[in-house]
Amino acid sequence: MKRTLILFSALVMTFCLGYAFNSKVNNNTYQMKRVTGIGGVFFKSKEPKKLTEWYERHLGLKTNPYGATFEWYETPDSNSKAQTQWTPFAENSRYFDKEFMINYRVENLESLVVELKKEGVKVLDEVETYDYGKFVHIEDLEGNKIELWEPVD
Repeated sequence: MKRTLILFSALVMTFCLGYAFNSKVNNNTYQMKRVTGIGGVFFKSKEPKKLTEWYERHLGLKTNPYGATFEWYETPDSNSKAQTQWTPFAENSRYFDKEFMINYRVENLESLVVELKKEGVKVLDEVETYDYGKFVHIEDLEGNKIELWEPVD
């Protein structure tokens, strides 16, 4: 578990640094917005309910039936709140195959799916809409399932 958390932390840091660098380098050219942030961190657990309770008791996470929701603001001077979800799943969950799955926040999900299909990206399902946003799953080059989420903020 510790190895997975270290690997995940390194992935998140690499993503953030790459995104910041790319934004700085390409700030004068228009590109369709793709990923705007991390929407959630999902990982498998032998006992998700007990693990959630452990994080609440020992690390102070304010938990809910889905794990924990972290609220933050889009920009320092913004009134627009955003969320990142943290959720342990059952070890035998079939929602994703590997030990963890990252959910990325995006804008204009339907247009993005069209572009991704043109680029040969494997789209695993159809866009689903809920009262809290739209979702679709894709697969990266190594077969990792990725969830894309256009939130209703």
